[in-house]
Amino acid sequence: MVRPHHFHPNPQTAADNSFQSQAAQADAELLAAQARDEVTAVAASLQAVGVTVHLFEDHGERDTPDAVFPNNWFSTHAGGHVAVYPMYSSNRRRERRADVIEMLKARYRVQDVIDYSGLEADGLFLEGTGAMVLDHVERVAYTARSNRADAVALERFCTHFNFEPMAFTATDSAGQAVYHTNVIMCIAGAFALVALEMIPDPQRRDEIAARLRDSGRDVIALSEAQINDFAGNALELMGRDGPVLALSSRAAAALSAEQRQVIERTTRLLPLSVPTIELAGGSVRCMLAGIHLTPR
Repeated sequence: MVRPHHFHPNPQTAADNSFQSQAAQADAELLAAQARDEVTAVAASLQAVGVTVHLFEDHGERDTPDAVFPNNWFSTHAGGHVAVYPMYSSNRRRERRADVIEMLKARYRVQDVIDYSGLEADGLFLEGTGAMVLDHVERVAYTARSNRADAVALERFCTHFNFEPMAFTATDSAGQAVYHTNVIMCIAGAFALVALEMIPDPQRRDEIAARLRDSGRDVIALSEAQINDFAGNALELMGRDGPVLALSSRAAAALSAEQRQVIERTTRLLPLSVPTIELAGGSVRCMLAGIHLTPR
């Protein structure tokens, strides 16, 4: 996780992120302080249930307003592999940090780091586990097509990391492409949250639902209204007493009683309050770069 000290919604990402608030012009210092406190509280809540958290500081010296969302610039994978990604917005490219990679190498067994950031020069982007929702068991990379998920970059990642690309079109009711797959889909061990109604092609919609069900998971269909409350932007983590589903308080409140019941058969819901962070168009899952590496 990254704790921001100069947080504000990123003007470079507003055009294609419909989740980003246009009314977030509050007092800059107050906004930054609230975001910093929210990250502090989230880290403490995760640690309280036994999740290991590595917390880095971003003091704003590189003008990185979206630094609180590190899952977009790197991901980690079983077997000791790390990927570094090409970012669409120029100010987001400055979020990549050598100290994060060095920490991973020091604390975990890292065999290699594959850096795709050079693809930016060719206008090819793939924003990590924002652009892709990875099924690490079935080895499928679910990817909503957007200017942040290029087909060539996706193919290259999937070849290196042994995933099958499963790309699809997803749009909101206004016809705008969904900017990141992880706002409409979450794959946990026993269930998947997915906004099937936002996939306009009925054949592709059925293929995705079938693929998730064939993996043995319960498929929980989310509405667009629930997606707008970030109900799809969640991440299952392993806690001291079993799996927890980290999501925002707003997202948890948007779930129906039936949906909660399915989730709670196997996983404890862990609502986290991040209303200031959500002004930037991302929520709890975006704040968490998962670690799938073996500790040293």
